[in-house]
Amino acid sequence: MRSPTQRSLVLADVAAVVRDGLGDAVVSGAELAGGGFATVWEAALRDGRRVVVKVGPPPEARLLGYERGLVAAEAEYFRLVGERALGVPVPEVLAVAPAGAEPQWVITTWLPGRPLTDGDSAEARRQLGAAVRRVHGISGTRYGYTGGRAGGADWAAAFGAMVDELRGDAEHWSVPLPPLDGVVERYRDVLAAVTRPALLHFDLWDGNVLVAPDGSLSGVVDGERYLYGDPLLDLVSPALFRRIEDEPAHPFLAGYASAGGAVTWDVSARTRIALYRVHLYVLMLAEGPSRGIPVGGERHDYVTNLLVAELKHLDSLR
Repeated sequence: MRSPTQRSLVLADVAAVVRDGLGDAVVSGAELAGGGFATVWEAALRDGRRVVVKVGPPPEARLLGYERGLVAAEAEYFRLVGERALGVPVPEVLAVAPAGAEPQWVITTWLPGRPLTDGDSAEARRQLGAAVRRVHGISGTRYGYTGGRAGGADWAAAFGAMVDELRGDAEHWSVPLPPLDGVVERYRDVLAAVTRPALLHFDLWDGNVLVAPDGSLSGVVDGERYLYGDPLLDLVSPALFRRIEDEPAHPFLAGYASAGGAVTWDVSARTRIALYRVHLYVLMLAEGPSRGIPVGGERHDYVTNLLVAELKHLDSLR
């Protein structure tokens, strides 16, 4: 099912973007599956290059607050990582639509490999952990999102603003949530332990991790949701719907530790990562209507149950 945020494009549309961005012609192309926000095509160019063209939502699409300007944000993330975390396999940005242009698009190099969703690879997960640790060495000047979106001068303020904005989105779309009043405020002292705004990918689920035929990591894609904050936030999606702190042998953690990022799972760390799972589940519920997912459907009920369980788990850590 195509999300309402995804444009329906034909090859001629993609060719027009490539002509505007690169001054080259498209020989062939095909839409790539797996995402639910933008429309993404792979294209072969007349000069022999293979590129990926990502086109943002139409102007009438209803988006979450933090989703403003995500196409340009993706270009920013790839450039940051490419320049300051050498060796991390992210696409090279070739062209970006001018600010205010319609549609918004970004053209990047094509990376080889299949998504991790098409078959597990412990080695790719280990290498991903090491790569993410290197990215976390990049610091920002402010916590939270860029571009005037939810953020703050400290991590507790930024994280609280992020959760509050998602709750506002859910209310706007009449998405029911469990009681969340005071949840972030109760743990402000724990969140205050974060004193450096590290660069975070946030969306490291298996569909955004590419694997080479030999099982090694060949790419990390979809950096559009990046922000600055606690590195533990990036340890949620590599073990989606699970608690990675209860899996000490997880290959992502092994790779992260090998790059100097061994995590001590004390009460503070366990509390913070539980808060970040709460944030993710609230986000997944709030975004449902914008993706054409009905409130009260199977996915909504599944994520709601996960959120309720995580809130109980959070209380048990106090």
